[in-house]
Amino acid sequence: MATNGSEKCGWSASQLRKYSFQTKPISRMSHKDPEADRLIANGQPVLLTDTKLVSTALHWDLEYLVGNLGDGQFSVYESKDQKFMYFDEKKAKEMKSFEHPTRRIEMKFKDFVEKIKNHKPGDKKIYLQQTLNDDVGKRIVIDFLGFNWTWVTEQQKKNGWGQLTSNLLLIGQEGNVTPVHYDEQENFFAQVQGYKRILLFPPDHFEMLYPYPVHHPHDRQSQVDFDNPDLEKFPRFKEVEPIEAVVGPGEVLYIPMYWWHHVESLQNGGQTTSINFWYKSAPTGKIEYPLKPQQKVAMMRNIEKMITEALNNHEEVGPFMKAMVLGRYS
Repeated sequence: MATNGSEKCGWSASQLRKYSFQTKPISRMSHKDPEADRLIANGQPVLLTDTKLVSTALHWDLEYLVGNLGDGQFSVYESKDQKFMYFDEKKAKEMKSFEHPTRRIEMKFKDFVEKIKNHKPGDKKIYLQQTLNDDVGKRIVIDFLGFNWTWVTEQQKKNGWGQLTSNLLLIGQEGNVTPVHYDEQENFFAQVQGYKRILLFPPDHFEMLYPYPVHHPHDRQSQVDFDNPDLEKFPRFKEVEPIEAVVGPGEVLYIPMYWWHHVESLQNGGQTTSINFWYKSAPTGKIEYPLKPQQKVAMMRNIEKMITEALNNHEEVGPFMKAMVLGRYS
């Protein structure tokens, strides 16, 4: 199995989760390299080694954060199997048969740290996912203002992206997994402490990753279990060709909108800390043919949403779409 920078980062193949597919290394370069700007402009992932985007946060260990994050409530997710699969809570309420894969708990940061420190084998894994806001201590604000906003804002302007929507603070235990999914925003994923392994799949893998329907709580998530893929039910999964990145402290991974990504916190004897920089996508311009994979995904989502709303019955959507195409276009 190919890995990206595994040897440089001290990760052997035996330390990484094994899957049924091969991976290729991601492009890894300085942010000053013109090729980096070209890749970002073309919506291609790239691992940047020297942006200094979060250099003023690299000292954010648990002790520092306990003393400076503030006394507010933080969103912490609990999972019994170390997988933290996102779900839409509103859609989950509408689907009575839906089984929640994780449980969200609100707690103070010091209590979250106590749970990590006292974690024993067999205990449920936890993962903090909290938007950074004004309700934090003065030192955190100073660190935050010291981020390399000049570089990231230049990228936003050069690529015509919309506004910054949020900075999400992610703190997880070793072995935590966020199963493969895609987002509808542009993302600079900045690693602060520890290492994360990220597998990336292009938007044209839509048919190979079998996303849940848009009405489902797991919308934008893949139905395929990477640890035990059902190739009879999902036969095209064997065609996937991901690229791989091991992201370390101070490094930034550009994850373009609609690119699937699967994230693992590597075993390093402690927690991992990351910060997302999420931006709205550029306004839709003139549609050119052939359509780009990202445009195809956006159009498919919009059509599926319209049909779902028109029929007002989730169970009728699949048969309706099949009847519309089968025998006419197939």
